[in-house]
Amino acid sequence: MDLRLALAFAQMLSLAVFVMIAIWYVAPWIKTQRRADALIPLLWVHVFRYVALQGFQAQKAGFPISDSGRDQILYGDLLGMAFAVIAIVALRYRSRLSIPLVWILVAETILDTVANVTSGIHEHLFGLATGVTWFIVSFYVPLLMVSLGLVVWQLYSRRGEPLARSISDKPAVSNAA
Repeated sequence: MDLRLALAFAQMLSLAVFVMIAIWYVAPWIKTQRRADALIPLLWVHVFRYVALQGFQAQKAGFPISDSGRDQILYGDLLGMAFAVIAIVALRYRSRLSIPLVWILVAETILDTVANVTSGIHEHLFGLATGVTWFIVSFYVPLLMVSLGLVVWQLYSRRGEPLARSISDKPAVSNAA
């Protein structure tokens, strides 16, 4: 099997598996959570985008990416990681800036993905990934995309829902002894 075909097949399989997990397990669980509590686990997936730092090693091991292409991936993913961490903290504290920060992460991730695909096409990199780079592209990137889809779904479908529980939502305290 050609390496390009194997990578494309692995990406599609990973995407299909993550979509199934999202539909069967994640989405039903998310529906039972408050808005902020539903978004936080989805954002944790993006915190590990610093895995892009392995691009230095991949390049050293022969992956034919240019320094500017490597740096574009690196800085885009580190920025996405930073936005994810900041958004998680803001959501934990129920800050009014939480939702705009999550939307910024969504926009940054979309722009970063488009830029990386464009750069990969320009540098003829598709199908050349091996080792850890192959694993990241075939496993982690599809996970990021499914997580991003779930985040957008939550942002849109729950746009009127408050982040914090109101006083009237607290469970009644029983005085039965």
